[in-house]
Amino acid sequence: MTLLDRLNQDMKQAMKNKDKETLSVIRMVKASIQNESIKLGKDELSEDEDLTILSREVKQRKDSLQEFKSAGREDLAEKLENELVILEKYLPEQLSDEELMLIIQSTIQEVNAASMKDMGKVMGAVMPKVKGKADGSQIKKAVQQQLQ
Repeated sequence: MTLLDRLNQDMKQAMKNKDKETLSVIRMVKASIQNESIKLGKDELSEDEDLTILSREVKQRKDSLQEFKSAGREDLAEKLENELVILEKYLPEQLSDEELMLIIQSTIQEVNAASMKDMGKVMGAVMPKVKGKADGSQIKKAVQQQLQ
């Protein structure tokens, strides 16, 4: 089942359950997917592209969440936390720290990275391997630790 199929199915269920928050989040994600397909001139996006859009939506909310918390806006922060819970149901299972470290270590060996100068090469090779399964900032920190 594709992401769009799952979203449509869950949207119908949210309508039946009168779950306005879930319905709102699903509609936002569907709109983002629709906008991206129009932008790319495609009728249907690949699973990879859908995953990229979903990851972008999660990242935007996490960034906003930090801003709201630092500004003392707990009401908005709570709303975003609820949206994140809904969105994370659609992401693939996240990698554990150990799994992520193994992937990073093997990638460092593949690209023969020796110092922080090679960080770009390592990040470029790691990101496609863990797409949607780990947060970019988490990956960056782990790569930096390994290259020091």
